[in-house]
Order: sequence, then C-alpha cells, then structure tokens
Amino acid sequence: MSKHPFRFGVQLSNLPADSWQKQVRHIESLGYSTVFVPDHFSAGLWDPTTMLGGVAAVTESLKVGTLVYGIDYRHPVIYARQAATLQVMSQGRHEFGLGAGWMEEDYRWAGMAYDRPSVRIERLEEALTIIRGMWSGETTTFSGRHYQVDDIPLGIGLDPEAAPPILIGGGGRKLLTVAGRHADIVGINPKIPEGRITAETPLDLTPERVREKLGWVRAAAEAAGRDFDAIELNSLVFFTTVTDDPGPVLQMISANTGLPELQVADLPLVLVGSASAIIDTLEKRREDTGVSYIVIQGADVEQLELFAEQVVTPLAGN
Repeated sequence: MSKHPFRFGVQLSNLPADSWQKQVRHIESLGYSTVFVPDHFSAGLWDPTTMLGGVAAVTESLKVGTLVYGIDYRHPVIYARQAATLQVMSQGRHEFGLGAGWMEEDYRWAGMAYDRPSVRIERLEEALTIIRGMWSGETTTFSGRHYQVDDIPLGIGLDPEAAPPILIGGGGRKLLTVAGRHADIVGINPKIPEGRITAETPLDLTPERVREKLGWVRAAAEAAGRDFDAIELNSLVFFTTVTDDPGPVLQMISANTGLPELQVADLPLVLVGSASAIIDTLEKRREDTGVSYIVIQGADVEQLELFAEQVVTPLAGN
C-alpha cells in the first residue's frame, strides 16, 4: 500500500467574531494543513462558504475545505460555482467536500424531505457529474433522474487542471463506492443510518470495519480504472487529548459509548495518550490502512497547540 505523507487539519464550526483573523493565522503558524468547516444548521454553526472565504483571505498557505457540504442543501450548479470561486480566490487552496447528507435534524428544521440514503447517494453522484463537467468544459448539459442542466457555463476562470480536489466522506458501502469512483480524498466514517449520532455509532469504526470499508473504496476505484493508491485517506477525530494519564479520558468515552477502554483506544475517532503513543498509533494506522490525513476538533486552543508541537511537527510531511 502506498503511503501518503501525513497531513493534519482542524475542524471549526465557528470563530470568535472579534479575533477570528488572529485565530486562523495562529492555526496556520502551528503547521496545520487545512481548516475544515461542517455544513449543518445547528445553532452556532457559521455558513461554511462565507467562513472559508474569510479564512483564505487572511492566510497564505492554509487550505480551506468543507467536511462536508450536504448535497440537498444547495443545487450542484451553485456548489460548482462556489467551489470554483473559492479555488480561484484562494489561489488553489480549496478542498471541496461533498456528501449525501445524513443529519435528519437538518432536514426537519429546513422542511426538506429526508429521502432514504440510496436516493440521496444517487443525487450525490449526479451532482458530482455536473460539478466536474462545469469545472472542465465551456458548458455542461446533463439530464438525470434528479437534476437537469442545459448548456450551462461556469463563467469563472478556473483552469481545469487546477480544479479543487474532491473529498467525499462516508460509512456505508453505497456511499464509499461513489467515493471510490469520484473522490481525490476519501473520509472513512461510521455509518449513521439513524440520522443522528448514537452510542452504537463508534462500533462501525472498529479496525475490522475500517478494513472492510477500505475494500469497498478500492474495489470501486479499480472498477473505474482509477489508482486506489493515489487516493488520500482521511479520518475525522472527535476526541484528542495529549496526556501522560489517558485513563480518565478513556473512561469517560467508554462510559458514553459502552465500549471497553481498550476498544475505545483503537477507534479512529479517538487520539488520547502521550505524544509518543499517539505518534505510534498514527504510524501503525497508516501502515495498516493507509489513512494519513487526520482532522481534529479545533475548539480547545490549548490542545491544538500541544498537539501541533508534539504530534504535527514530528509527523507532518513524513
């Protein structure tokens, strides 16, 4: 299995209104590769496209991405134009994350129909066809089950060779098959059929399940004539704590999930322990699965700094 260099991103749902420029420049200076923004309607979550445009404007090397846009929240023509604009204005620093939508609460709040996963995934693949077409051709025409566009231009000076990389995250076979066919970056996530996070959700990211998911991506990529080893594999971490005493944190996660502490420590959702232990874990996971692009939560600035000093600096780019 080909090894991609380690990269590290930070997921942020919002920023302090009075000091956001300072915060994102600080993240850039710490050596993180990317700032990611989720796309949900929960209170406190900023609009991702607007936020990423601001972040790109006040930084120089920091990449900006979505983790991930929901396909039903905007028309694919809008996504194509937004992403192309961000890519041009950031001078090639946008990573375009798009998914099938999963959070039932978003749909209920917005009064949208929450179709079954197979329908949403079908829409996602049609949208990807339209978006790639708009990025690569003068005009795009498409007629599918869900979308129809007629001779539409992009109207933005995007070099097709410099289009944003596409990131697709997923947990089920159908979605990861689409990712294998289309994505430059694939996020290996738990499957969430209930439309919400539950205590059972982490069970879908045991080492055995991760290997099975990677098999789906590989099979789809190879069937589409793509090089699986060229795909960068991504993991979103929800619990990150650099500490010489991991017991209390692992006990808390164990109590919330019902999983034994040793099993909790094996989950890709968790990076808890000394810096050397976390480095060993990440290197072993990359050796076993190829996952090299790690995204952690950005709310705790102290942990961001500690993680950057003791984990990102030794590993990034290696």
